[in-house]
Amino acid sequence: MKYYLIAGEASGDLHGSNLIKEIQKMDTNADIRCWGGDKMKATGATLVKHYKDLAFMGFAEVIKNLPAILRNFKFCKNDISNFKPDVIVFIDYPGFNLRMAKWAKENGFKTVFYISPQVWAWKENRVKNFKRDIDKMIVILPFEKAFFQKWNYEVEYVGHPLADVIENFKSDHPEIKVDEKTIALLPGSRKQEINAKLPVMLEATKSFPGYNFVIGKAPSIEDQFYQNFINKYPNVNAIANDTYSLLMKSTAALVTSGTATLETALFGVPEIVCYKASNLSYQIAKRLVKLKFICLVNLIMDKEVVRELIQNDLTAENIAIELKKILFDKTKREKILDDYSALKQLLSEDGNASKNAAESIYSFVKNSGIQ
Repeated sequence: MKYYLIAGEASGDLHGSNLIKEIQKMDTNADIRCWGGDKMKATGATLVKHYKDLAFMGFAEVIKNLPAILRNFKFCKNDISNFKPDVIVFIDYPGFNLRMAKWAKENGFKTVFYISPQVWAWKENRVKNFKRDIDKMIVILPFEKAFFQKWNYEVEYVGHPLADVIENFKSDHPEIKVDEKTIALLPGSRKQEINAKLPVMLEATKSFPGYNFVIGKAPSIEDQFYQNFINKYPNVNAIANDTYSLLMKSTAALVTSGTATLETALFGVPEIVCYKASNLSYQIAKRLVKLKFICLVNLIMDKEVVRELIQNDLTAENIAIELKKILFDKTKREKILDDYSALKQLLSEDGNASKNAAESIYSFVKNSGIQ
């Protein structure tokens, strides 16, 4: 059968590549075209657009690059029309993918969305568009199934693909041992968020002179950008393209909100979640987003597993206080690690998420009458 996959970010490239590998096991003659990155290309799929050409973040940048974005939409529509896939699989990346899904459905293509946009956080009424444009929604967070049921929208929960990715990485690298003096700093992947959080994280390192703090660099940001921050902090350095090894080595971590909080938990590293935005952005988000927590770990477990330091609470003094707790309070560390074990069980109890998703997509297309 013919599959067309669209991913627009590094995480989508990772999850898309694992999905393709599982599809190829079931459908040995699968013909796959994709938007993604090097990992998806390495599976043998035909890569037609790299996500590095699609990353426009922020209102001003989107406006500036609007002609390029519109050209991408036009190119994608033409490429799909020429390829005539049996199914289009949209992987996260909602800004682009939801618009393409509307066009695809209107033009008679079968549509599957893998890794649902986070409508449970804000703009819930987008579910109406999902019901109209998406034939099958595959979700990776356990609470999403119940959320969509409120909207009378049947979705399929397959587990979280990161559970397998991280377990495989740990199995492949038994030589990496925990260093009790290494603490990971994961300040985000965009310059704007790094500028907001990294200086506060670095100030807190002064309270821990006997520890080695290591920044996990974002792959798209130049080394000099980080060097400007860390010059005056003797116990801080940075590494590139090796965040998973860093987490395996670390005894604790300071992590900005997002998928990194979940990755840190699945590596079993006690963490503090650090979030700060401009005051205007924060005030707008506070009014739009109706959630008890901002961290995926806490959201999934529906309780405070790890401490969140948000906006005005994110100070060097508060980081130092909380970091001392997770370093030196044995009871506190054990409680976090017990909750991490429960989290891992919750995300992996249905087995391999990529395999489950591939089976779901394959059977959906076959049962739709494609031979």
